[in-house]
Amino acid sequence: MYYPYVQQIPKQDRRVMTVTGIGNQSIAPDTANIQLEVRTESMELTQAQQENAYVMNQVIESLLDLGISSENIKTVSYTIFPQYDYVEGKQVFRGFEVTNAISVKVPSIEQVGKVIDVAVQNGANSVSNIQFTVNNEELHYEKALILALENAVSKAQAIANTMQLQLDPTPTTIIEVRGEEPEGPRPFMAKEMAASTPIEPGQIEITATVKVQFQY
Repeated sequence: MYYPYVQQIPKQDRRVMTVTGIGNQSIAPDTANIQLEVRTESMELTQAQQENAYVMNQVIESLLDLGISSENIKTVSYTIFPQYDYVEGKQVFRGFEVTNAISVKVPSIEQVGKVIDVAVQNGANSVSNIQFTVNNEELHYEKALILALENAVSKAQAIANTMQLQLDPTPTTIIEVRGEEPEGPRPFMAKEMAASTPIEPGQIEITATVKVQFQY
């Protein structure tokens, strides 16, 4: 039997296009975390510690009276440092500095200014930072993720149309790129604050990023 020769044309591998999709959600924060500090100094370490404990207890009691739950108040650091001055090139001991820092979660943005005012009035002498957050952040992130995927598809289609390529609209690979972003602490000293401290939380930007591959 005669079998005609049929040339085998190798199937061309499909090429891959990789695009990055980004989605953003701007959300008004509804929760704040504040770090309050009490710093005391004395030539005697015991005296500095006792004074610090007394003042910090006053601060905590005042926060509890405002309705802040004890579960939302926690110690984040307690440090003791000897202090020195330099006089004519010589190191002169000035005393001990004791610093006790607590983190306070304020569940209502409207209450942040009042919390700061009351804490300062009762002895807190430094506010290290304020960090605004939002409840159900994961839910908002998922919405941003949807926008990121839509953005990736739109980019891929725009490239294909421009280059006159036959794009397979079904992605072959989707990689979620998730990294920690700085939350933007706002440091300031809290000695001589106004009777009513204005707080402007602004907006929180929640961003999702994906890398998506398509064949064409």
